Amino acid sequence: MRSALDAKTTEGGEAPFYLPQKDECEIFTAAFERRMPLLLKGPTGCGKTRFVAHMAARLGRPLYTVSCHDDLAASDLVGRYLLKGGETEWIDGPLTRAVRDGAICYLDEVVEARKDVTVVLHPLTDDRRILPVERTGEVLEAPPQFMLVASYNPGYQSILKTLKPSTRQRFLSIEFDFPAAAQEIEIVSAESGLSKEMTAPLVRLAAKLRALKGQDLEEGVSTRLLVYCATLIAAGMPIERAIQTSLIEPLSDDADVKRGLNDLVAAVYG
Repeated sequence: MRSALDAKTTEGGEAPFYLPQKDECEIFTAAFERRMPLLLKGPTGCGKTRFVAHMAARLGRPLYTVSCHDDLAASDLVGRYLLKGGETEWIDGPLTRAVRDGAICYLDEVVEARKDVTVVLHPLTDDRRILPVERTGEVLEAPPQFMLVASYNPGYQSILKTLKPSTRQRFLSIEFDFPAAAQEIEIVSAESGLSKEMTAPLVRLAAKLRALKGQDLEEGVSTRLLVYCATLIAAGMPIERAIQTSLIEPLSDDADVKRGLNDLVAAVYG
């Protein structure tokens, strides 16, 4: 079973590449300085996780990243007693460690977690800024440097998986989308090493594929997949094969749909 006790932790350092789309960097900084939680909304692979990593590095704060999933419970975030050498020992979860360290805690796809997770988050997202650790009897006060950031993809929401209004209204919120064409060309080129001239048709293809969202495709192609594709091309893989491997196959298993997607590839590349 996956455990949040093994959440990814990164320390401050050189900020990873991120090209701002609007004023999201200023909003993040303002939220951090004023001790406000932040919610990021946007499609899969549009840059939310990279944005948080970039901002954590810019602000010089450690970052605890938790990829939420169906089995993630509040105890995975707060901590639990584990058996070590015949004795039980309390092990902090990533949320507790982030509070103690004055770090940024990022809950990726928070709506995937169990409902009891939001109960734990509530006292951290109002003026109390506390984390009650019931199993140890501690009540941790979050230091000024602590920040809670969460994200989700509104396109995947359902009746069973959504944030209650009482939870949503505890966060500032920023809506993300895929970058504009000129920005996306710059991002994909910088990340992959592929020239902007060769990246441009990939971005045009992505726009055509994203137009099919809600029709033949559940989700449009992500900027992340474009970077994968461009990286393969830059490494010498034939363009057609790179597109098939990184853009067509990940989007659909349906043979008819894939034929239609390949027609779009032919229309862009001739």
